[in-house]
Amino acid sequence: MRIDAHHHLWHYTPEAFGWIEPGSAIARDFDPDDLARAMQAACIDHAIAVQARQSDAETAFLLDCAARQPRIAGVVGWIDLRAPDIADRIAARQAGPILGYRHVVQDEPDADFLLGDAFVAGIRAVLAVGLSYDVLVNAAQLGTVPAFLDRVGEGRLILDHAAKPNIAAGAWQPWAEQTAAAARCPNLCCKVSGLITEAARDWQPDDFERYLDHVFACFGPDRILWGSDWPVCELAGRYADTHDLIARYVARHCPAAEAAVFGGNAVRAYALELGA
Repeated sequence: MRIDAHHHLWHYTPEAFGWIEPGSAIARDFDPDDLARAMQAACIDHAIAVQARQSDAETAFLLDCAARQPRIAGVVGWIDLRAPDIADRIAARQAGPILGYRHVVQDEPDADFLLGDAFVAGIRAVLAVGLSYDVLVNAAQLGTVPAFLDRVGEGRLILDHAAKPNIAAGAWQPWAEQTAAAARCPNLCCKVSGLITEAARDWQPDDFERYLDHVFACFGPDRILWGSDWPVCELAGRYADTHDLIARYVARHCPAAEAAVFGGNAVRAYALELGA
């Protein structure tokens, strides 16, 4: 069972997706049929849809997509994690294929956003009912992740996009040290997703080698998940490019982990229940 642990879908409007440059390769609609074609070409069986907007309407849209496209194994949605009635809000959605939640923390101006009391309480409420939380942070916020992990306690957590190293600039510290510190939390997994859009426009596979070496060494192959970050990846390459980059790395360095990185770890991290 091969799983893409991170993709998006949207009906594009400039107002709803202000972070997308008008006229760019991703400034258009991407629907479940587009996804299915991309997955089929890369021999991927299932995928996990992840929120790209901070709204309940976004989550409802993704749930509708999942209902219409059997390749979508579940949804990482958005919910107001700081709401005082967060437990009730979570419970109201339990009937749908919600695997977990995510907040676009990287867009928050507060470097300590993750550590806010109301936010931490919301994450605890998510984890308490057996759902996951995807950690999406920028470089300035990565240093707060270990303290955040300590505060939220037990549960399934996933660090998105290998914490977004600035590969284009060849940046290394403090990303490397802070990623290692976060990886010491045994219940944190890491997605090797979104990497080609962090690299130079004319990227080559070798550009990623030491970053992947570090992430695999810190987390171990049993806590690494592959994700395409499609269609955002279209800014720097094709769906197949994101797959092949990691597939070739795994084949060179840890071939026995191929099934785990491309499926088994996602099943565990998101508590997926899939048929054969």
